[in-house]
Amino acid sequence: MELINNLVKNFKKEFKKDDKTSVEVFFAPGRVNLIGEHIDYNGGKVFPCALDFGTYAVVTKREDNIFRMSSENFKDLGIIEFSLDSLIYDKKDDWANYPKGVVKTFLDSGFNINSGFDVLFFGNIPNGAGLSSSASIEVLTSVILKSLFNLDINMVDMVKLSQKTENEFIGVNCGIMDQFSIGMGKKDHAILLDCNTLEYSYAPFILNNASIIIANTNKRRGLGESKYNERRASCENALKDLKDNGININALCDMDSEKFENTKHFIKSEEAIPRVRHAVTENERVLKAMKCLKDGDILTFGKLMNDSHKSLKDDYEVTGLELDSLVEAAWEEEGTIGSRMTGAGFGGCTVSLVKNDCIEKFIENVGKKYKEKTGLEATFYIGNPGDGAKKLGDF
Repeated sequence: MELINNLVKNFKKEFKKDDKTSVEVFFAPGRVNLIGEHIDYNGGKVFPCALDFGTYAVVTKREDNIFRMSSENFKDLGIIEFSLDSLIYDKKDDWANYPKGVVKTFLDSGFNINSGFDVLFFGNIPNGAGLSSSASIEVLTSVILKSLFNLDINMVDMVKLSQKTENEFIGVNCGIMDQFSIGMGKKDHAILLDCNTLEYSYAPFILNNASIIIANTNKRRGLGESKYNERRASCENALKDLKDNGININALCDMDSEKFENTKHFIKSEEAIPRVRHAVTENERVLKAMKCLKDGDILTFGKLMNDSHKSLKDDYEVTGLELDSLVEAAWEEEGTIGSRMTGAGFGGCTVSLVKNDCIEKFIENVGKKYKEKTGLEATFYIGNPGDGAKKLGDF
């Protein structure tokens, strides 16, 4: 509550509002993908959960068509201003292009947004760390628009428009997992999501004597500049090769390991073969992971996390020195149930399940080994599965 009160106070000061001004406060979480990496765009199932930290917004509606946006995370950029008549991507508007893009996407989809608003954002998700700070601000803006303008739209459609913003306005070819898990998160649950059909189900994710530890490599990585699009194109070309040879699939993850082994000779690019192997085996690991949670078999769940990291390192080649150093140090620690990279890779974060009585030692030892190997300081976050994006109230 103290965090929200401070944000409300800072908002009124920043935008020169009267103390009596009523404001609306909103929240959207970050997300961590527990297992199922780089398969959302290959028709595979993923297994994320929303976290109990994320992005907050304090908002008041305006009478004119001006938007004024400020962020506690980028104070040096001050207030970024634009109008309803000029919703174009502008590099100098930096982070504000994300909420601006959402406004444009909603307008283009026929929703009536007839004025601007003043907003102060604050996120306690590490920027560029692979926990989806961009998707969090997109879904958060969607929830703000729905509330301020009384829009008739459900969460799944808001999720789709948020993803569309990232794809078309920002120009990053992301799948839908990030926005979906941020919008549809549920406390103490993980989400099994088929990114092909958007069918989903919840699995109880109650770690009685363990916690989710997220470790940030603190190696900055911009998703747009990473080799994400390259990997994705490689998979799309392989899918085309298979279909051209009469293999009846709509997506790579329609295959199981046996089918992949029997058909991989149709894939023209040698480099693409291990990429496809990763997609197929990772999807199988996700399905096993769901069963493990339902059976309460957390140890096998942890082993599947480890196998996932090995596949991302050797077959998909998206880990790198920093992520590998963090994960390998985690594997050596007592109390580690499982550990893997999470997110797009090439920097960003790892996710580990660690027994509660070992967390302090885990953070100390993994941090020390990581610094010795890379020269970088890792940052650790203890997270729990939290709720999806929502309005917190009027203040």
